[in-house]
Amino acid sequence: MPASTTTAATTLAGAPTPSAPVVLTAKALLLDMDGTIVNSDAVVERCWREWAVTHGLDPHEVIKVVHGRQGYATMAILLPERPMADNHAENAVMLARETADTDGVVPVGGAAAFMAAIEDLPHALVTSADLALATVRMTAAGLPMPRIRVTAESVSASKPDPEGFLKGAAELGVDPADCVVFEDSAAGIAAGLAAGMRVIGVGPRAASHSPTAHVHDLTGIHITPAPEGAFHITATPAA
Repeated sequence: MPASTTTAATTLAGAPTPSAPVVLTAKALLLDMDGTIVNSDAVVERCWREWAVTHGLDPHEVIKVVHGRQGYATMAILLPERPMADNHAENAVMLARETADTDGVVPVGGAAAFMAAIEDLPHALVTSADLALATVRMTAAGLPMPRIRVTAESVSASKPDPEGFLKGAAELGVDPADCVVFEDSAAGIAAGLAAGMRVIGVGPRAASHSPTAHVHDLTGIHITPAPEGAFHITATPAA
């Protein structure tokens, strides 16, 4: 079966049934962290709400754009007239605050079992966090850090640019078309699709951004072997 195979139950009209499992065949997995395997929403939203108030912005509107991007890219959207150098400087401060705050950081449902299931499969972490923040959050959530990781220091452009996912595929030595991305945010889903990969959206934020498949959390994922070094990923939406 080709690595790009996608299957789903269909209605009589031929359209995918929303609650039907989707099966993707892949040779590597690229995993976002925040919102995908680690639930860090409490910290992220706490820090960014405070930042919004400091800058006279509506915290509700700020939260709509923070997920999935590096902080400097979020700031550039929200404060478009500000010099980018200021955004990078303030992002360093924000990263330090987020790294020091692990209150409420927990694994996404099913994340521990999922990480155990893919331990011996080609996979990489592709996150907008820097290495220090990624290490702190993975540790706080009790999850193993993948050997290959693409963090903020590794790329020149933030998601939704596909650079991070393409770099992850290259480091794994796998063609982008043979990779499946796990993501929760609009920016991350757009990055994965722009990289020519299929994307499994995880959690409520992902549902409205047209991922290839969608699950409520990682309890909806099942991995089984396939021929020629590939594996099947069955993504079952919540009932």
